[in-house]
Amino acid sequence: RGPRIEFAVGAFLLLALASVLVLALASTNRNWGFGHASYPLKARFTSIGALRPNAPVKIAGVAVGKVADIQVDPVKYDSVVTLAIDSKYKDLPGDTSAGIFTNGLLGESYIGLSPGGDPEPLKPGDEIFLTQPAVDLIQLVGKYMFSGGKPAGDAEASDNSKESSAPTDAPTK
Repeated sequence: RGPRIEFAVGAFLLLALASVLVLALASTNRNWGFGHASYPLKARFTSIGALRPNAPVKIAGVAVGKVADIQVDPVKYDSVVTLAIDSKYKDLPGDTSAGIFTNGLLGESYIGLSPGGDPEPLKPGDEIFLTQPAVDLIQLVGKYMFSGGKPAGDAEASDNSKESSAPTDAPTK
């Protein structure tokens, strides 16, 4: 009775540890050699915000790749982002656009691709020319707070409307 129970408990513990290890590896964003093949595309952005390597690349909310590398162009001082796109999506149109977005208000940054209608597909190593930089929420909030809650240029328009709509006190006979 003793050795069988000890063996069963040991086997159960080994199975539990193996399950935890598999879950831990599956939850990382790393490709451990048994993932899909990918091909590189490049995109140039003036601002990448909080975008990091291994961030997802999505089309219509579905992950189709990841950010492989981020470099600074030494001539133009733009950020050059290399995307590793799953080879299932190798026929992206040549006029595909890329933007940097955020999941929720303070969530992770990701690159969203919007395929166009060009019949010529992007080839591995091509650059996506239509890009939209990341939006800096802190900067937007600061502009809103220090402008009194009005968009720039509206202060004059509201002052002129007050003058023209004010009743005149001209004497009437």
